[in-house]
Amino acid sequence: MPAPDLSAPSLPVVAWPDPVVEALGHDPRSTYVERFWLAVLGPSTTWLVRHIAHRFEAAPGGFTLELDAVAGALGLGHSKGRHSPLVRALHRSCQFGVARVTPAGELAARRVLPPLTRHQVERLPDVVRAEHDAWRAVERDAATLDAQHRRARRIALALAELGEDVAATEQRLQRWHIHPVVARDAAVWAHRLMAARAGDPARAGAPHDPLDDLVGPREPGPARPGAPPPAPASEASLARLGGDAA
Repeated sequence: MPAPDLSAPSLPVVAWPDPVVEALGHDPRSTYVERFWLAVLGPSTTWLVRHIAHRFEAAPGGFTLELDAVAGALGLGHSKGRHSPLVRALHRSCQFGVARVTPAGELAARRVLPPLTRHQVERLPDVVRAEHDAWRAVERDAATLDAQHRRARRIALALAELGEDVAATEQRLQRWHIHPVVARDAAVWAHRLMAARAGDPARAGAPHDPLDDLVGPREPGPARPGAPPPAPASEASLARLGGDAA
């Protein structure tokens, strides 16, 4: 895979669309990436992909990385030279498949990182590998967590109505002792629902999830014609929901 051309002071970045990974993977700012991808990518590259994910929030169509500014923002010193921390981080992002160089010379970066491969998991430190195995076991047995799913989705929807993004919602749910797998699912679901209410099919498009049928009446469906939009959750109601989750 070709490496990015870093002879210029800036680098154009575009999204790398991959519907399969986007359906199954993890936000670069998520707990999964922090706990497991970190051991694969290293800290500099992990912070770089998190920075790029944050930039995509404001510019989903793409943006330009000013290399000196990014190196300074991430505490990586200067951006020049083959062995500079930022240059190594960019090369590692391509080496491990979280970014690639397009024929036009742009850096195509994933907005969602895939689960680790079996080979990558086998190379994790023993303690981290055991934690990853436990994580995946919970994912496989997620059907046993229906009650926690329902509670997490109610809280996630309240957070989304208050304007928190997916990563912040996921982190808040985990602080309320909701399992990270469930927190991630609830955060993504809530923001897809908010996007659907706002009439944004590109963000809302997703196959029907049977868990949607289990949430109950506290999560309203589409509004009736002429009906006022649902009122957003208040901080007080959110606090009550958080207390329920603890």
